[in-house]
Amino acid sequence: MMRVLFVGTAELAVASLRALLTDPTLEIVGVVTMPDRPQGRKLQLQPSPVKAAALEARLKVLQPERIRSEASLSELRALAPDLIVVAAYGQILPRALLEIPRHRCLNVHTSLLPRHRGAAPIQWSILSGDEKTGVTLMLMDEGLDTGPILATRETIIEPADNAQTLHDRLAVMGAELLATFLPAWVRGEIHPTPQPSEGVTYARKIEKGDGLLDWRLPARTLWNRVRGLVPWPGAFFHHTTASGRMRIKVWEAAVQDEAVLAPGEILKADPSGLWVACGVGALQILSLQREGGKRLPAREFLLGTGFAPGERLEIEGIQETGATGSEKG
Repeated sequence: MMRVLFVGTAELAVASLRALLTDPTLEIVGVVTMPDRPQGRKLQLQPSPVKAAALEARLKVLQPERIRSEASLSELRALAPDLIVVAAYGQILPRALLEIPRHRCLNVHTSLLPRHRGAAPIQWSILSGDEKTGVTLMLMDEGLDTGPILATRETIIEPADNAQTLHDRLAVMGAELLATFLPAWVRGEIHPTPQPSEGVTYARKIEKGDGLLDWRLPARTLWNRVRGLVPWPGAFFHHTTASGRMRIKVWEAAVQDEAVLAPGEILKADPSGLWVACGVGALQILSLQREGGKRLPAREFLLGTGFAPGERLEIEGIQETGATGSEKG
């Protein structure tokens, strides 16, 4: 019986944990996840999705604040794992931990490495305008997603995809990739391939301000921003009326290539949506939500809001859209 230690935190990792649980040749000796964090308006402590799944399966759960502390490492050594599997954990594992299991440490990463190493590969694949992405099963080293590759699987990023739908698909794909290739890895039948030095990008952590829509950018760039930041933090713009300045979240949009006027100028505000001129083309906003309100289709949102053709929305600066590195989308 192979003794496996699972390390993960986010919802993305739950499918991989459950895939391991279905393998009768494996014994999950423990699950390492991040400590409970305050969430919601009442800031009550909430377990991570991986912790909730582990407790449901009656697995041993460990929640070190710093996995590289000597106390944490001693506790993990005592579990004597033969293999460690990592998915969406939130901390970089130290060499002392990587060297514990005889079958090393495998990581399920949701991009086609070396593109989009880092914390938010799913969001940045859409923000960068990538046509495809995928999952990578990787042998871990001390770097940030720099280890050699065991296997990959691709998927097309469809126009209807957003970060949530892509997340859900890649979570399943990652679990299937892990279940398919883990046995061969343990038998010594897979020889990892070093990542190429070309095409490296880094998908930094998403911040709340990344959702701001700068109307001077091309409509397609803003469309990718809307899709790439669902459900959090969401794309948004500000609108000032007689009652004050409000923040408006954009849930769904489309690109229109017709000739436009000045960036930020409203072209249409009717049942077809709120059409806003951009640096290139126009963004047709189909679903919106005012601060403190509920999500509405544009035809309902626009009733009585005062948006009118010819009005110009605020122009605000924004951070760079693409992933950083030697290649950009």
